[in-house]
Amino acid sequence: TPAAASRFLAQATFGPTMASINTVATGGAEAWIKAEFAKPLTLHRAFMDMVQATYTGDDKVNQDQMLQSFWKQAASADDQLRQRVAFALSEIFVVSFQDGKISENAHGVAGYYDMLSQNAFGNFRDLLQGVSTHPMMGIYLSFLRNQKESGTRVPDENFAREVMQLMSIGLYQLNPDGSAKLANGKPIDTYSHDDVEGMAKVMTGMSWAGPDKSDNRFNGGNADPDRDWKPMQFYPGFHSTAEKRFLGVTVPAGGSGESDLKIALDTLFNHPNTAPFICRQLIQRLVSSNPSPAYLARVTAVFANNGAGVRGDMKAVIKAVLLDTEARTYNVAGKQKIREPIMRLANWMRAFNAKSASGRYKINNTDDPLASLGESPLRSGSVFNFYRPSYVPPNTSISAAGLVAPEMQIVAEPSVTGYLNYMREAVAKGAGDEREVKPDYTAEIALADKPEQLVDRINLLLTNGNMSAALRGQLLAGINAIAIPAATATNAAAVANAKNNRVYATVFLAMASPEYLVQK
Repeated sequence: TPAAASRFLAQATFGPTMASINTVATGGAEAWIKAEFAKPLTLHRAFMDMVQATYTGDDKVNQDQMLQSFWKQAASADDQLRQRVAFALSEIFVVSFQDGKISENAHGVAGYYDMLSQNAFGNFRDLLQGVSTHPMMGIYLSFLRNQKESGTRVPDENFAREVMQLMSIGLYQLNPDGSAKLANGKPIDTYSHDDVEGMAKVMTGMSWAGPDKSDNRFNGGNADPDRDWKPMQFYPGFHSTAEKRFLGVTVPAGGSGESDLKIALDTLFNHPNTAPFICRQLIQRLVSSNPSPAYLARVTAVFANNGAGVRGDMKAVIKAVLLDTEARTYNVAGKQKIREPIMRLANWMRAFNAKSASGRYKINNTDDPLASLGESPLRSGSVFNFYRPSYVPPNTSISAAGLVAPEMQIVAEPSVTGYLNYMREAVAKGAGDEREVKPDYTAEIALADKPEQLVDRINLLLTNGNMSAALRGQLLAGINAIAIPAATATNAAAVANAKNNRVYATVFLAMASPEYLVQK
Protein backbone atom coordinates (compact mmCIF):
# COMPACT_ATOMS: atom_id res chain seq x y z
CA THR A 1 0.00 0.00 0.00
CA PRO A 2 1.13 3.63 -0.27
CA ALA A 3 1.23 3.80 3.54
CA ALA A 4 3.44 0.71 3.78
CA ALA A 5 5.67 2.11 1.04
CA SER A 6 5.99 5.44 2.87
CA ARG A 7 6.90 3.68 6.10
CA PHE A 8 9.53 1.58 4.31
CA LEU A 9 11.04 4.67 2.71
CA ALA A 10 11.20 6.42 6.09
CA GLN A 11 13.61 3.65 7.10
CA ALA A 12 15.53 3.24 3.85
CA THR A 13 15.96 6.85 2.66
CA PHE A 14 16.14 10.40 3.95
CA GLY A 15 12.39 10.49 3.55
CA PRO A 16 9.59 9.50 1.17
CA THR A 17 8.49 11.52 -1.82
CA MET A 18 5.25 10.98 -3.69
CA ALA A 19 7.23 9.59 -6.63
CA SER A 20 9.19 7.11 -4.49
CA ILE A 21 6.03 6.06 -2.64
CA ASN A 22 4.38 5.24 -5.97
CA THR A 23 7.46 3.32 -7.13
CA VAL A 24 7.61 1.12 -4.03
CA ALA A 25 3.84 0.67 -3.84
CA THR A 26 3.84 -0.52 -7.45
CA GLY A 27 6.99 -2.63 -7.59
CA GLY A 28 7.59 -3.64 -4.00
CA ALA A 29 10.37 -3.00 -1.48
CA GLU A 30 12.68 -5.78 -2.63
CA ALA A 31 12.66 -4.61 -6.25
CA TRP A 32 13.31 -1.04 -5.08
CA ILE A 33 16.34 -2.21 -3.04
CA LYS A 34 17.71 -4.14 -6.03
CA ALA A 35 17.42 -1.03 -8.19
CA GLU A 36 19.15 1.09 -5.51
CA PHE A 37 22.06 -1.36 -5.35
CA ALA A 38 22.63 -0.79 -9.08
CA LYS A 39 22.76 3.01 -8.91
CA PRO A 40 26.11 4.81 -9.20
CA LEU A 41 27.66 6.46 -6.18
CA THR A 42 27.11 10.21 -5.75
CA LEU A 43 30.46 11.64 -4.61
CA HIS A 44 30.72 14.43 -2.07
CA ARG A 45 34.30 15.05 -3.13
CA ALA A 46 33.01 15.95 -6.60
CA PHE A 47 30.86 18.68 -5.04
CA MET A 48 33.86 20.01 -3.13
CA ASP A 49 35.94 20.07 -6.32
CA MET A 50 33.13 21.89 -8.13
CA VAL A 51 32.96 24.59 -5.47
CA GLN A 52 36.75 24.88 -5.24
CA ALA A 53 36.90 25.53 -8.98
CA THR A 54 34.80 28.67 -8.46
CA TYR A 55 37.28 30.15 -5.99
CA THR A 56 40.23 32.39 -6.78
CA GLY A 57 43.37 33.09 -4.85
CA ASP A 58 44.01 31.17 -1.64
CA ASP A 59 40.36 30.49 -0.77
CA LYS A 60 39.68 26.84 0.03
CA VAL A 61 36.56 24.82 0.63
CA ASN A 62 35.75 24.34 4.30
CA GLN A 63 33.32 22.39 6.44
CA ASP A 64 30.41 24.58 5.33
CA GLN A 65 30.74 23.17 1.81
CA MET A 66 30.78 19.59 3.10
CA LEU A 67 27.64 20.27 5.12
CA GLN A 68 26.06 21.78 2.02
CA SER A 69 26.99 18.69 0.02
CA PHE A 70 25.45 16.50 2.69
CA TRP A 71 22.12 18.34 2.53
CA LYS A 72 22.18 18.44 -1.25
CA GLN A 73 22.61 14.66 -1.45
CA ALA A 74 20.18 13.95 1.39
CA ALA A 75 17.53 16.01 -0.36
CA SER A 76 18.11 15.16 -3.98
CA ALA A 77 20.62 12.36 -4.62
CA ASP A 78 19.25 9.49 -6.67
CA ASP A 79 21.19 6.86 -4.69
CA GLN A 80 19.06 7.36 -1.58
CA LEU A 81 19.60 3.96 0.02
CA ARG A 82 23.37 4.28 -0.24
CA GLN A 83 23.30 7.82 1.14
CA ARG A 84 21.06 6.77 4.03
CA VAL A 85 23.24 3.80 4.96
CA ALA A 86 26.36 5.96 4.70
CA PHE A 87 24.83 8.39 7.19
CA ALA A 88 24.15 5.47 9.54
CA LEU A 89 27.76 4.35 9.15
CA SER A 90 29.00 7.89 9.84
CA GLU A 91 27.36 7.62 13.26
CA ILE A 92 29.22 4.37 13.99
CA PHE A 93 32.60 5.18 12.42
CA VAL A 94 32.72 8.76 13.66
CA VAL A 95 34.98 11.60 12.62
CA SER A 96 33.89 15.09 13.59
CA PHE A 97 34.46 18.62 12.38
CA GLN A 98 34.42 19.67 16.03
CA ASP A 99 38.03 18.49 16.10
CA GLY A 100 40.12 21.47 15.02
CA LYS A 101 42.48 19.42 12.85
CA ILE A 102 39.59 17.74 11.10
CA SER A 103 37.85 21.06 10.47
CA GLU A 104 40.92 22.12 8.48
CA ASN A 105 40.54 19.13 6.15
CA ALA A 106 37.03 19.45 4.74
CA HIS A 107 38.10 17.93 1.42
CA GLY A 108 39.45 14.93 3.34
CA VAL A 109 36.18 14.55 5.27
CA ALA A 110 34.32 14.51 1.97
CA GLY A 111 36.63 11.70 0.89
CA TYR A 112 36.03 9.87 4.16
CA TYR A 113 32.27 10.09 3.73
CA ASP A 114 32.62 8.89 0.13
CA MET A 115 34.63 5.92 1.43
CA LEU A 116 31.75 5.05 3.77
CA SER A 117 29.32 5.40 0.88
CA GLN A 118 31.42 3.24 -1.41
CA ASN A 119 31.69 0.46 1.17
CA ALA A 120 28.06 0.71 2.25
CA PHE A 121 27.22 -1.79 -0.51
CA GLY A 122 30.47 -3.75 -0.30
CA ASN A 123 31.90 -6.03 2.36
CA PHE A 124 32.30 -5.10 6.02
CA ARG A 125 35.93 -6.25 5.94
CA ASP A 126 36.68 -3.67 3.24
CA LEU A 127 34.80 -1.07 5.27
CA LEU A 128 37.04 -1.79 8.25
CA GLN A 129 40.07 -1.48 5.99
CA GLY A 130 38.87 1.84 4.62
CA VAL A 131 38.15 3.28 8.06
CA SER A 132 41.43 2.04 9.53
CA THR A 133 43.59 3.52 6.78
CA HIS A 134 41.80 6.79 6.10
CA PRO A 135 43.85 9.86 7.04
CA MET A 136 40.83 11.63 8.56
CA MET A 137 40.37 8.79 11.03
CA GLY A 138 44.14 8.80 11.49
CA ILE A 139 43.98 12.46 12.49
CA TYR A 140 40.80 12.20 14.54
CA LEU A 141 41.95 9.25 16.66
CA SER A 142 45.60 10.31 16.64
CA PHE A 143 47.30 7.36 14.94
CA LEU A 144 48.49 9.16 11.81
CA ARG A 145 52.25 9.37 12.43
CA ASN A 146 51.90 6.90 15.32
CA GLN A 147 55.43 5.64 16.03
CA LYS A 148 56.74 2.31 17.30
CA GLU A 149 57.79 1.87 20.89
CA SER A 150 61.22 3.28 21.77
CA GLY A 151 62.67 3.84 25.21
CA THR A 152 59.88 5.32 27.33
CA ARG A 153 57.67 6.04 24.31
CA VAL A 154 54.76 3.70 23.68
CA PRO A 155 52.43 3.68 20.66
CA ASP A 156 49.26 5.77 20.79
CA GLU A 157 46.36 3.53 21.91
CA ASN A 158 43.43 5.72 20.91
CA PHE A 159 42.33 4.06 17.69
CA ALA A 160 43.35 0.61 18.89
CA ARG A 161 40.81 0.95 21.69
CA GLU A 162 38.00 2.56 19.72
CA VAL A 163 38.20 0.24 16.73
CA MET A 164 37.36 -2.56 19.15
CA GLN A 165 34.99 -0.77 21.51
CA LEU A 166 32.94 1.18 18.97
CA MET A 167 33.62 -0.16 15.47
CA SER A 168 33.69 -3.94 15.67
CA ILE A 169 33.41 -6.11 18.79
CA GLY A 170 32.12 -3.85 21.56
CA LEU A 171 32.83 -4.05 25.26
CA TYR A 172 31.10 -7.31 26.23
CA GLN A 173 30.82 -10.72 24.67
CA LEU A 174 27.50 -11.32 22.92
CA ASN A 175 25.39 -14.20 21.73
CA PRO A 176 24.19 -14.04 18.11
CA ASP A 177 20.88 -12.54 19.27
CA GLY A 178 22.69 -9.69 21.01
CA SER A 179 22.17 -10.96 24.55
CA ALA A 180 25.18 -10.76 26.84
CA LYS A 181 27.24 -13.82 27.65
CA LEU A 182 27.61 -14.09 31.42
CA ALA A 183 30.11 -15.52 33.88
CA ASN A 184 28.92 -15.68 37.48
CA GLY A 185 26.04 -13.44 36.47
CA LYS A 186 28.27 -10.69 35.05
CA PRO A 187 29.07 -9.66 31.45
CA ILE A 188 32.36 -10.91 30.03
CA ASP A 189 34.79 -8.33 28.66
CA THR A 190 35.70 -8.74 25.00
CA TYR A 191 39.18 -7.30 25.42
CA SER A 192 41.69 -6.15 28.05
CA HIS A 193 44.24 -3.38 28.15
CA ASP A 194 46.84 -5.91 27.04
CA ASP A 195 44.80 -6.39 23.87
CA VAL A 196 44.74 -2.62 23.34
CA GLU A 197 48.52 -2.49 23.73
CA GLY A 198 48.99 -5.26 21.19
CA MET A 199 46.60 -3.65 18.71
CA ALA A 200 48.29 -0.26 19.19
CA LYS A 201 51.60 -1.71 17.99
CA VAL A 202 49.87 -2.79 14.79
CA MET A 203 48.69 0.77 14.24
CA THR A 204 52.20 2.22 14.08
CA GLY A 205 54.02 3.55 11.05
CA MET A 206 50.99 4.83 9.12
CA SER A 207 51.08 8.32 7.64
CA TRP A 208 50.22 10.29 4.53
CA ALA A 209 49.98 8.64 1.12
CA GLY A 210 52.58 9.55 -1.50
CA PRO A 211 55.03 8.20 -4.07
CA ASP A 212 57.80 7.54 -1.53
CA LYS A 213 58.16 6.57 2.11
CA SER A 214 60.67 9.14 3.28
CA ASP A 215 60.86 10.48 6.82
CA ASN A 216 59.97 13.89 5.43
CA ARG A 217 56.71 12.61 3.96
CA PHE A 218 55.92 10.64 7.12
CA ASN A 219 56.20 13.86 9.11
CA GLY A 220 53.95 15.79 6.74
CA GLY A 221 56.43 17.34 4.32
CA ASN A 222 56.32 17.23 0.52
CA ALA A 223 52.55 16.85 0.63
CA ASP A 224 50.87 14.80 -2.07
CA PRO A 225 47.95 16.87 -3.47
CA ASP A 226 45.49 14.01 -2.83
CA ARG A 227 46.77 12.91 0.56
CA ASP A 228 43.71 14.13 2.45
CA TRP A 229 41.56 11.38 0.99
CA LYS A 230 43.92 8.64 -0.22
CA PRO A 231 44.50 5.71 2.21
CA MET A 232 47.45 6.10 4.53
CA GLN A 233 50.55 4.03 3.83
CA PHE A 234 52.97 2.27 6.14
CA TYR A 235 56.48 3.61 6.65
CA PRO A 236 58.70 0.66 7.67
CA GLY A 237 61.06 2.78 9.73
CA PHE A 238 58.26 3.77 12.11
CA HIS A 239 56.30 0.51 12.33
CA SER A 240 56.77 -1.77 15.33
CA THR A 241 58.33 -5.09 14.37
CA ALA A 242 57.83 -6.57 17.84
CA GLU A 243 55.57 -9.56 18.47
CA LYS A 244 51.99 -8.42 18.94
CA ARG A 245 49.29 -10.21 20.93
CA PHE A 246 45.60 -9.36 21.04
CA LEU A 247 42.28 -11.21 21.21
CA GLY A 248 43.96 -14.60 21.40
CA VAL A 249 46.05 -13.99 18.28
CA THR A 250 49.83 -13.71 18.13
CA VAL A 251 51.39 -11.75 15.29
CA PRO A 252 54.98 -12.90 14.85
CA ALA A 253 57.80 -10.40 15.18
CA GLY A 254 59.30 -8.93 12.02
CA GLY A 255 56.12 -8.57 9.98
CA SER A 256 55.34 -5.60 7.74
CA GLY A 257 52.75 -3.03 8.62
CA GLU A 258 50.50 -4.29 5.84
CA SER A 259 50.67 -7.92 7.00
CA ASP A 260 50.17 -6.99 10.65
CA LEU A 261 47.13 -4.86 9.81
CA LYS A 262 45.63 -7.66 7.75
CA ILE A 263 45.86 -10.07 10.67
CA ALA A 264 44.40 -7.49 13.06
CA LEU A 265 41.43 -6.55 10.87
CA ASP A 266 40.77 -10.16 9.88
CA THR A 267 40.63 -10.97 13.60
CA LEU A 268 38.11 -8.21 14.27
CA PHE A 269 36.08 -9.07 11.18
CA ASN A 270 35.81 -12.76 12.10
CA HIS A 271 35.22 -12.21 15.83
CA PRO A 272 31.82 -13.66 16.86
CA ASN A 273 30.86 -10.33 18.48
CA THR A 274 31.22 -8.22 15.35
CA ALA A 275 28.04 -9.40 13.62
CA PRO A 276 25.59 -8.82 16.50
CA PHE A 277 27.36 -5.64 17.64
CA ILE A 278 27.31 -3.95 14.22
CA CYS A 279 23.96 -5.34 13.06
CA ARG A 280 22.20 -4.05 16.17
CA GLN A 281 23.46 -0.54 15.46
CA LEU A 282 22.40 -0.70 11.81
CA ILE A 283 18.91 -1.75 12.89
CA GLN A 284 18.86 1.04 15.47
CA ARG A 285 19.86 3.67 12.93
CA LEU A 286 17.36 2.56 10.27
CA VAL A 287 14.43 0.76 11.89
CA SER A 288 14.11 0.27 15.64
CA SER A 289 15.88 1.26 18.84
CA ASN A 290 15.02 -2.09 20.41
CA PRO A 291 15.07 -4.94 17.90
CA SER A 292 13.89 -8.23 19.32
CA PRO A 293 16.54 -10.91 19.92
CA ALA A 294 15.00 -12.97 17.12
CA TYR A 295 15.20 -10.05 14.64
CA LEU A 296 18.82 -9.35 15.52
CA ALA A 297 19.69 -13.06 15.34
CA ARG A 298 18.25 -13.28 11.83
CA VAL A 299 20.31 -10.30 10.63
CA THR A 300 23.41 -11.58 12.44
CA ALA A 301 23.06 -14.91 10.63
CA VAL A 302 23.03 -13.09 7.28
CA PHE A 303 26.16 -11.15 8.26
CA ALA A 304 27.85 -14.47 9.06
CA ASN A 305 26.72 -16.06 5.79
CA ASN A 306 24.87 -14.32 2.96
CA GLY A 307 23.60 -17.67 1.68
CA ALA A 308 26.60 -18.15 -0.60
CA GLY A 309 29.22 -18.62 2.13
CA VAL A 310 30.26 -14.95 2.21
CA ARG A 311 30.68 -13.17 5.54
CA GLY A 312 30.10 -9.43 5.89
CA ASP A 313 28.11 -8.87 2.68
CA MET A 314 26.63 -5.43 3.33
CA LYS A 315 23.99 -5.70 0.62
CA ALA A 316 22.67 -8.89 2.18
CA VAL A 317 22.75 -7.32 5.65
CA ILE A 318 20.88 -4.20 4.49
CA LYS A 319 18.19 -6.35 2.85
CA ALA A 320 17.89 -8.41 6.01
CA VAL A 321 17.53 -5.29 8.16
CA LEU A 322 14.89 -3.63 5.96
CA LEU A 323 12.86 -6.63 4.80
CA ASP A 324 12.63 -8.53 8.09
CA THR A 325 9.09 -9.26 9.28
CA GLU A 326 9.67 -7.10 12.36
CA ALA A 327 10.79 -4.17 10.22
CA ARG A 328 7.80 -4.48 7.93
CA THR A 329 5.20 -4.86 10.70
CA TYR A 330 3.72 -1.53 11.79
CA ASN A 331 4.07 -0.28 15.35
CA VAL A 332 5.42 -3.40 17.05
CA ALA A 333 5.31 -2.70 20.80
CA GLY A 334 8.58 -1.16 21.96
CA LYS A 335 10.12 -1.20 18.48
CA GLN A 336 9.85 2.47 17.56
CA LYS A 337 12.67 4.99 17.28
CA ILE A 338 13.01 8.76 17.59
CA ARG A 339 13.67 10.61 14.34
CA GLU A 340 16.83 12.57 15.00
CA PRO A 341 16.79 16.25 13.99
CA ILE A 342 18.92 15.77 10.86
CA MET A 343 16.42 13.23 9.57
CA ARG A 344 13.47 15.54 10.27
CA LEU A 345 14.86 18.39 8.19
CA ALA A 346 15.90 16.05 5.38
CA ASN A 347 12.45 14.43 5.46
CA TRP A 348 10.79 17.85 5.06
CA MET A 349 13.10 18.78 2.19
CA ARG A 350 12.31 15.59 0.30
CA ALA A 351 8.58 15.51 1.06
CA PHE A 352 8.09 18.98 -0.36
CA ASN A 353 10.77 18.96 -3.06
CA ALA A 354 12.80 21.73 -1.44
CA LYS A 355 15.32 23.21 -3.84
CA SER A 356 18.29 25.51 -3.39
CA ALA A 357 18.20 28.73 -5.38
CA SER A 358 21.99 28.65 -5.67
CA GLY A 359 22.23 24.90 -6.20
CA ARG A 360 24.52 24.81 -3.17
CA TYR A 361 22.03 23.97 -0.37
CA LYS A 362 23.60 26.47 2.03
CA ILE A 363 22.52 24.87 5.29
CA ASN A 364 25.62 25.14 7.42
CA ASN A 365 26.12 24.64 11.16
CA THR A 366 22.84 23.64 12.85
CA ASP A 367 24.39 22.77 16.25
CA ASP A 368 22.56 25.31 18.40
CA PRO A 369 19.82 23.42 20.27
CA LEU A 370 17.85 26.54 21.11
CA ALA A 371 17.95 28.37 17.78
CA SER A 372 18.48 25.47 15.39
CA LEU A 373 18.36 21.67 15.20
CA GLY A 374 20.81 20.81 17.98
CA GLU A 375 22.63 18.50 15.57
CA SER A 376 24.77 18.94 12.45
CA PRO A 377 26.02 16.14 10.19
CA LEU A 378 29.62 15.16 10.96
CA ARG A 379 29.78 17.42 14.02
CA SER A 380 29.26 15.09 16.96
CA GLY A 381 30.89 16.06 20.23
CA SER A 382 33.07 12.94 20.38
CA VAL A 383 33.85 9.58 18.79
CA PHE A 384 30.84 8.26 20.73
CA ASN A 385 28.49 10.00 18.25
CA PHE A 386 25.70 12.42 19.20
CA TYR A 387 24.16 9.71 21.37
CA ARG A 388 25.07 6.24 22.63
CA PRO A 389 23.33 3.14 21.24
CA SER A 390 22.58 2.01 24.79
CA TYR A 391 21.25 5.32 26.16
CA VAL A 392 18.32 4.97 28.55
CA PRO A 393 16.41 8.15 29.44
CA PRO A 394 16.25 8.05 33.25
CA ASN A 395 13.01 7.93 35.23
CA THR A 396 10.83 7.21 32.21
CA SER A 397 8.48 4.47 31.09
CA ILE A 398 11.23 3.55 28.62
CA SER A 399 13.69 2.81 31.41
CA ALA A 400 11.00 1.01 33.42
CA ALA A 401 10.40 -1.29 30.46
CA GLY A 402 14.12 -2.07 30.14
CA LEU A 403 14.35 -0.37 26.73
CA VAL A 404 16.81 2.08 25.19
CA ALA A 405 16.14 5.29 23.24
CA PRO A 406 19.48 6.49 21.82
CA GLU A 407 18.26 9.71 20.19
CA MET A 408 16.63 10.83 23.44
CA GLN A 409 20.13 11.64 24.69
CA ILE A 410 20.02 14.87 22.64
CA VAL A 411 16.42 15.70 23.56
CA ALA A 412 15.86 18.34 26.25
CA GLU A 413 13.72 21.40 26.75
CA PRO A 414 16.04 23.70 24.74
CA SER A 415 16.28 21.27 21.80
CA VAL A 416 12.51 20.71 21.70
CA THR A 417 11.94 24.47 21.64
CA GLY A 418 14.74 25.06 19.16
CA TYR A 419 13.43 22.46 16.72
CA LEU A 420 9.93 23.94 16.79
CA ASN A 421 11.24 27.48 16.30
CA TYR A 422 13.53 26.40 13.48
CA MET A 423 10.87 24.42 11.61
CA ARG A 424 8.22 27.11 12.05
CA GLU A 425 10.44 29.45 10.10
CA ALA A 426 11.69 26.83 7.62
CA VAL A 427 8.22 25.52 6.76
CA ALA A 428 6.99 28.98 5.82
CA LYS A 429 10.13 30.72 4.57
CA GLY A 430 12.73 28.09 3.69
CA ALA A 431 15.99 26.89 5.29
CA GLY A 432 19.64 27.82 5.08
CA ASP A 433 21.42 31.09 4.38
CA GLU A 434 18.93 33.74 3.32
CA ARG A 435 16.23 31.01 3.37
CA GLU A 436 17.55 29.89 -0.01
CA VAL A 437 16.37 26.26 0.30
CA LYS A 438 12.67 26.62 -0.41
CA PRO A 439 9.92 24.00 -0.51
CA ASP A 440 7.47 23.59 -3.36
CA TYR A 441 3.97 23.38 -1.89
CA THR A 442 2.16 23.56 -5.23
CA ALA A 443 0.37 20.25 -4.72
CA GLU A 444 -0.53 21.09 -1.12
CA ILE A 445 -1.82 24.58 -1.91
CA ALA A 446 -4.08 23.04 -4.55
CA LEU A 447 -5.72 21.10 -1.70
CA ALA A 448 -5.92 23.99 0.77
CA ASP A 449 -9.67 24.32 0.28
CA LYS A 450 -10.06 20.53 0.63
CA PRO A 451 -8.86 20.03 4.21
CA GLU A 452 -9.41 16.28 4.38
CA GLN A 453 -7.43 15.65 1.19
CA LEU A 454 -4.66 17.97 2.39
CA VAL A 455 -4.37 16.06 5.67
CA ASP A 456 -4.34 12.75 3.79
CA ARG A 457 -1.40 13.94 1.72
CA ILE A 458 0.53 15.18 4.76
CA ASN A 459 -0.27 11.92 6.53
CA LEU A 460 1.30 9.93 3.70
CA LEU A 461 4.41 12.12 3.35
CA LEU A 462 5.17 12.75 7.04
CA THR A 463 3.44 10.25 9.32
CA ASN A 464 3.72 7.43 6.77
CA GLY A 465 0.00 6.85 6.46
CA ASN A 466 -0.48 6.05 10.13
CA MET A 467 -1.94 9.26 11.54
CA SER A 468 -4.35 8.71 14.42
CA ALA A 469 -7.91 9.96 14.35
CA ALA A 470 -7.04 12.34 17.20
CA LEU A 471 -4.16 14.00 15.36
CA ARG A 472 -6.18 14.09 12.16
CA GLY A 473 -8.92 15.95 14.02
CA GLN A 474 -6.44 18.43 15.45
CA LEU A 475 -4.99 19.18 12.01
CA LEU A 476 -8.42 19.61 10.47
CA ALA A 477 -9.39 21.98 13.28
CA GLY A 478 -6.23 23.98 12.66
CA ILE A 479 -6.90 24.18 8.93
CA ASN A 480 -10.53 25.17 9.32
CA ALA A 481 -9.59 27.89 11.79
CA ILE A 482 -7.86 29.69 8.91
CA ALA A 483 -10.63 31.08 6.76
CA ILE A 484 -10.18 31.44 3.02
CA PRO A 485 -12.03 34.57 1.88
CA ALA A 486 -14.38 34.35 -1.05
CA ALA A 487 -12.46 35.21 -4.19
CA THR A 488 -13.11 38.63 -5.74
CA ALA A 489 -11.45 40.67 -8.41
CA THR A 490 -9.34 42.48 -5.85
CA ASN A 491 -8.42 39.99 -3.11
CA ALA A 492 -6.36 37.35 -4.93
CA ALA A 493 -3.42 38.03 -2.62
CA ALA A 494 -5.53 37.50 0.50
CA VAL A 495 -6.89 34.22 -0.86
CA ALA A 496 -3.40 33.00 -1.73
CA ASN A 497 -2.11 34.04 1.69
CA ALA A 498 -4.85 32.10 3.47
CA LYS A 499 -4.18 28.99 1.40
CA ASN A 500 -0.46 29.25 2.09
CA ASN A 501 -1.10 29.62 5.82
CA ARG A 502 -3.31 26.53 5.82
CA VAL A 503 -0.50 24.52 4.29
CA TYR A 504 2.16 25.97 6.59
CA ALA A 505 0.06 25.24 9.68
CA THR A 506 -0.70 21.67 8.59
CA VAL A 507 2.92 20.80 7.81
CA PHE A 508 4.26 22.44 10.96
CA LEU A 509 1.72 20.90 13.32
CA ALA A 510 2.29 17.47 11.80
CA MET A 511 6.07 17.81 12.21
CA ALA A 512 5.62 18.99 15.81
CA SER A 513 3.48 15.98 16.74
CA PRO A 514 4.79 12.98 18.68
CA GLU A 515 3.28 10.80 15.96
CA TYR A 516 5.78 12.24 13.50
CA LEU A 517 8.73 12.50 15.86
CA VAL A 518 8.47 8.80 16.74
CA GLN A 519 9.14 6.61 13.70
CA LYS A 520 7.05 3.46 14.01
